[in-house]
Amino acid sequence: MAKAELKTKATTASVADFIAAVPDARRREEAAVIDALHRRVTGHEPLLWGPSIIGYGSYHYRYDSGREGTMCRAGFSPRKAAMTVYLMGNYCNCQAAADALFARLGKHKTGKSCLYITKLADVDLAVLEALVALSWQAMNEAWPDQASGG
Repeated sequence: MAKAELKTKATTASVADFIAAVPDARRREEAAVIDALHRRVTGHEPLLWGPSIIGYGSYHYRYDSGREGTMCRAGFSPRKAAMTVYLMGNYCNCQAAADALFARLGKHKTGKSCLYITKLADVDLAVLEALVALSWQAMNEAWPDQASGG
């Protein structure tokens, strides 16, 4: 049986062009803020992953099932309904610290490894930066051999 090709992978598309093309002016401005935040935390230039994820760094994973791939270590997507911030480190051993930060963040929703923010003005940017930093640190601890990757 052939392995399915991953749809979300790093591309050569321009992140600046992608952000500039976000239809909603507020979401475009918010994307610039979140991009700057991620650059500060990660020290990485972003790549566009798939058609709509702005990602920083990368790591290679392999599940017990044998499925494997490469994904960004941190990232976000300026989606129409909400800014989606990917906190990959929440799969690691930092959930208690993350929960304490979520409690101080402001108006948001969460999924398994996603943080959804409808309006950036509704959250504390310092707490958001701390969440991204916590997730980044957890990813670097979980995959230390790839900490500078991507």
